[in-house]
Order: sequence, then structure tokens, then C-alpha cells
Amino acid sequence: MHSCPVRNPRPAIINSGKLNAELTDLGLTPFFTQQLSGDELEQYSLARVTEVQRSHIIVSDGIHERSITLGSTWYQQSASRRPTVGDWVLLNHANEKIQRLLKRKSVFRRVAAGTRIEVQLIAANIDTLFIVTSCNEEFEESRLERYLALAAETNVDPVIILTKADLADEAESYRERVRAIGADLPVEIVNALDVDSLSGTKAWVRRGSTVALVGSSGVGKSTLVNSLAGRKRMDTGSIREQDAKGRHTTSYRSLHRLPGGGLLLDVPGMRELKVAELDTALAEVFSDIDSLAEQCRFRDCDHNDEPGCAVRAAVASGDIDARRLRNYRKLVLEESRNTASIAEQRQRDRQFGKSIKAHLDLKRQRDTAR
Repeated sequence: MHSCPVRNPRPAIINSGKLNAELTDLGLTPFFTQQLSGDELEQYSLARVTEVQRSHIIVSDGIHERSITLGSTWYQQSASRRPTVGDWVLLNHANEKIQRLLKRKSVFRRVAAGTRIEVQLIAANIDTLFIVTSCNEEFEESRLERYLALAAETNVDPVIILTKADLADEAESYRERVRAIGADLPVEIVNALDVDSLSGTKAWVRRGSTVALVGSSGVGKSTLVNSLAGRKRMDTGSIREQDAKGRHTTSYRSLHRLPGGGLLLDVPGMRELKVAELDTALAEVFSDIDSLAEQCRFRDCDHNDEPGCAVRAAVASGDIDARRLRNYRKLVLEESRNTASIAEQRQRDRQFGKSIKAHLDLKRQRDTAR
């Protein structure tokens, strides 16, 4: 269990409707300020969501933090309309209630684990995605491709962080494996416990920028956060030697400010990362396959057993890894199935909402007639 950091006990009015330098350090840009009217700036307070718990969120103006309870109104809305870590919110004059949620410039989401197809928000307004994996048996190309699709869909810059370099005999070989996925992918090889090895990684965290760390449990995300912050911000754990897998050491998402500027968001290790509604992201991550597909005999070729398939010919010649094609087909099928299920769920929700509205309208008509 994690205990929440000690909050400032003094009551605080978050930025008193004024845009201060601390808000800029928290990532405030013209994209967000242009959404505010003059009256809103005078009457309300602007803050960023730094932590999400079950029934409340923690918000900050860069000077003070305070807890905001989420009322039932928020939970009546879909998950995509509720505040998530990284969101900017406008608070009422008493700084106790969210007046409105500002439009996001980016949002990370996944299909929640389980049988019910439901979109779950991971974080909002992220500039860079650190995809963290380790130089051992945990490294898996197919998982990296999932995360890369997530970054491509939200138009966020991905950086592959290879940890535990000090424990690997051939750490550079993992860089080459990443290059096989994408030749231009930025890669940093680090020992998260050695600050000197983090200079390249630190360069990606600019003042006012927000970086999210994603990856499996036990790859060293929390250790990386602590080293970049210069002090312990997150609990850390060890991995099992037999399979290089670890336990969850982060149980909730939270933003951490770095002394030199910038913010880090450590996302709890996700055992599942189901994809949905990726639009063109898969074509971008698998651009080699997508390009070859144009040479297939059939326009709707799924690169399975159709004659004249240029993609399978490239696999046979060794130009494309068979694993990569299998993962591509798996993700395309998964994305299509989950997207269709989400669309059906939304349609049912709309119909349910209409029936509720019709029922309330009828009730009001009857009450008026009395």
C-alpha cells in the first residue's frame, strides 16, 4: 500500500484566477489558456490533475495541492469525460468543485482488462512517452509495437528506454532489436541506479513538458523516476529471477515534478494493453507491411493464405520477420473487434439515455397536467 504524500495543511486558493509561472512549469500552454474566457479567469481557478484515487483527485497550481472529491455527477458520465491524470480543470470560486474540464491535446487510453469492452483513460496531455523495458527476458518486440501504436495514435513522441544495462552481457544487442522494429526510433540504454547514465534520458524531459512512463512491472520505472527526481518519489521492487517479471510497485497514477523542470507520470504496470480505435496508428507502426500490402493481388488481402500476397512473399524471403507479421495481424484483428464492440456499447448507451429522457419528459408532462 502507498501512503499519499503529505499535503500542504493550509487552505489555499489555487492561483486566484491568475496565470502564474508555476502553472507554466506544470505544462500550461496557449492551447489551454485559449480555451478560457476573461470571466472564467477572474472567477475561477486553474489547476492540473496530478493524482487520481477512487473517489477523489489531487490537483495542483504549482504551489499548493488540494483534494477534490468527485461527485456522483462525474460517475454518471463515460470514463472518457471524467478527469484523469494530466488533465487541466477549472475549479469553482471555493476551489472545492470542478467547474469544467478543459479540452485535451492528447489522451492515452486502452481497452480495460476483463470481458467487458470498455475504454479506460491512462493519462492526458502527454508530450513524450517513455516506453520502458529491460535488457533481459522481459524484452519483447510485440509488446513494444503495442505501445508504439498507442503513441502513434495520440501523436506523441515515443522514446524506448532500455533499463538494467548493468546486468546484461550484450546491452547493445537490445538496441539493435529495437532498430529492427523502427530504424529511427530513439533509444536510451540506462542503469536507472546510475545517474551518470541518464544524461540522454534527461534531455527528453524539458521544462514544462510532461513525460509518461509505461512498461511492465519490474522493469525499473519507479527507480527511473527516483533517479531523475534526485530523491525517492516512488517505492521500488525487485523482479523474479526465473522469469524476469516483477510485482506492481505503483498502484496509482501520479505526476512528479523534477527539480530541473518537467513532469514525469509513472503508469502502473499493465498486464494487458488491449488496443481499439487506433485508426491509422497500426499502419504507421507497421509501415513496412502496409507499404507492401499495396502490391498484393487482392485489395482486401489479410496476408494469411491468399495467392499473390506480397507481404508473405517478403516473409519467405526474410525481408520481414514472421513474428512481426503475426503480431500485425493479431493487432489488426483485436483492434477491429474491440472497436466494433465499443461502437455497439456506445449505441446501447445512447438508446438507454434516450429512453431515460423520454421517461422523464413523460413524467414531467403528467406532473404538469395534475
